[in-house]
Amino acid sequence: MEINSVKPTPECLACGVCCHSPSDQYVWVNGADWKLLGADAERLAHFIGNRAFMKMQDGHCAALEIRREAGKDPVFFCTIYEKRPIICHALGRGSPECEAVLEEKANADRAT
Repeated sequence: MEINSVKPTPECLACGVCCHSPSDQYVWVNGADWKLLGADAERLAHFIGNRAFMKMQDGHCAALEIRREAGKDPVFFCTIYEKRPIICHALGRGSPECEAVLEEKANADRAT
């Protein structure tokens, strides 16, 4: 008999998985998002064709700051948390979308 174990959803600051992608078109930015980003819009977002996306750097969203201290796990900190795009709001911790991203990334890691 197999027992299903439920893994707890990691705290966002200890995870950051949803902020990582090799795609330049990973985080869509709509017009309201662009306006909310204000002065940060040009620095953090860019247009590909006629659609805007958050810039990616080193495989993660340009707004993500990864804080590292010797001997400790990294902390994933969104520098625009209050102004983050609506798609980021929709990806709430522990939501079905969050769980899907975690599973997708875990499957990709196992495949490599």
